[in-house]
Order: sequence, then structure tokens, then C-alpha cells
Amino acid sequence: MDRPSCLPGRARLAALLLALPVLLAAPCAWTQSFPHKPVKIVVGFGPGGLGDTVVRTLAQKMAESMGQSVIVENAPGAGGITAASMVARAAPDGYTLLLVSGQNAFSPYLFKSLPYDPVEDFAMISTIGTFHFLLVADEDSPLKTVADVVEAAHRDPARFNIGTISVGSAQHLSARLFATMAGLDVPIVPFKSTGDVIAALRGRNVQVAMETVTGALGQVRGGSLRAIATTAPARISFLPEVPTIAESGGPALSRYVSESWNGIVAPAGTPALVVQKLNREISKALEAPDVRQRFVALGIEPRASTPEALKNVFLKDAAKWRVVIEEARIEKQ
Repeated sequence: MDRPSCLPGRARLAALLLALPVLLAAPCAWTQSFPHKPVKIVVGFGPGGLGDTVVRTLAQKMAESMGQSVIVENAPGAGGITAASMVARAAPDGYTLLLVSGQNAFSPYLFKSLPYDPVEDFAMISTIGTFHFLLVADEDSPLKTVADVVEAAHRDPARFNIGTISVGSAQHLSARLFATMAGLDVPIVPFKSTGDVIAALRGRNVQVAMETVTGALGQVRGGSLRAIATTAPARISFLPEVPTIAESGGPALSRYVSESWNGIVAPAGTPALVVQKLNREISKALEAPDVRQRFVALGIEPRASTPEALKNVFLKDAAKWRVVIEEARIEKQ
């Protein structure tokens, strides 16, 4: 009896071995041609805000460089959870990105549960900028220095109020950290918006306020508010005349720093080559003079980073603000 022929099986194996290099090269070729369709950046806030404006500035410059549209999609709701959930569930191909900030890092300590892990469910790409906060008073207030603020708050704590926007915001936590380090037991009064905070300050319902540089800069330059100090680690380049809390607040506040940031992430599993391409494009966009000028006008210092550095920022912020949140006994939503 003739032995059964094995050639068909061998032929299939040979064909597979010949095709293997092509199959292995296909993902590499696809990632090298990225992007071949529009890229979307999801923002967890409504249009017109700081984060939205920053991203649109960045997106326009990236689109010019990559030769593809970069679309900004607003998905407000649930403190940014809606937007983050959308991106965490998106295809990990680099075409759906998320704007993140310090709020994303410490959100696990403000909410009872999240439908995603803020670090593990995302591929870090780059920071895009850092921003700080201002301790401000009304222009007619007798409070001119951090020492004045601390002294007045110690003298009459029941009648000394610090205004911020909503509980759990970066402004609120910055004010809480300031009060704790200065040894103050004063009310920190939350408002719905920056406009409400400024109105309360002008009406003397609060004595000082903690607000982003962006939120208060126009009023400061216009002369209706006085910038007492910044929360930055060093004087801000475009506000050189305003001291930091650390340099002007005495020994108790000598290590005080509060800064926030924006960054860009993608769904976990996004190919490394795509992450590297996006990182390069972000860095290139942030080096453009017109982008830098726009960021500074908004009160933001443009700053790119490696993916690893963005992850470290996440972890450092989460650890720092977790302590502040727990000490303040802020109830989880």
C-alpha cells in the first residue's frame, strides 16, 4: 500500500512560514503610517473653559503637523468620569485620546467607585502644561501679604472665610492645605463658579480666595483684585512681582506648593509606536511660539514630558492629595 502523501500539509506550512514576516510586519507598518484618519481628544468639561481652550490650541497645531484633523469632543458630566469612561472603553489605536488633569489623579478618593482605573486603564502620552493658583484679596482689603492673612485668620477665625469653587476641586484642596500648614481653623466656603467666588470676595463675604491664575489674572491685571501670593514652587515668569506662599509665609509654609497640570492619555494597550508618535507631535506643538504665547496668556506654562514622567505625576499627586482629602474628611460622592 502506498504511504499517504504529506505534501499538502507541508505546502500549507511552507506557505504560512513565507507569509509570517508579512503578517508580523503589518502592525508595524500600520503604526508607522499613523495617523491615517482624524484623531479625537475627549474633554470632560463644556466648551469655552480653560481645559477646552488649551486642547483646541494644541489640536490645531498637531493637525497642521500630522496632516490629519484633530477633533475636540466635549463630554461633560460626573466630574470628568463620563469622558474618562468613554476613552477607557475606546479602541486602543491612538485615535481616541483624553485630556487629563490633577483631578483625574485624586478622583478615586472623591468618589465611592469609578468604572475605570485612572492609571492602569490608560496609556500615558505627555503632560501639556502646568498651572498654579493665586491667593487673592479685594483691592481695598487691608490684607497685603501672607503674614497679614495668617495673622487676621488667627485673630478672628470665626469671621475669616476663604473662598474657593466646589468641594474637592484643586482650588478647594489647595486652600485646605494652606489652612492646615498655617495652623488655621477657618471656614473654607465653596461656590459654584469662579464668578461667584470673585463676587463674594468683592462683597467681603470672604476675606481671601484661592483661584487659578487663569481665573483671577484678568481681575488682578485690571486692578480689582490683589494677588497676595502664588502657590508655585518659584515665582511665575509672567507674574514676577508676586511672591510665592513658600517664600513669604514664614517657616510653617516654607514647603507649601500646589500646582496642577494637564496631560494627554490614550486607552491602555495603545501600541508603543503610536504613543511615541503622539508624544513627539505634542512636544513639537508645544515648542511653537504661537502655542506658547497662547498658553502663557491663559496662565499656563507649556510643558511636555515623557510618558513615564506623566505617570509619575499621576502617582505623586494621588499620594499627596489623598492625605489632604482624608484629613479634611471630605465625603465621597
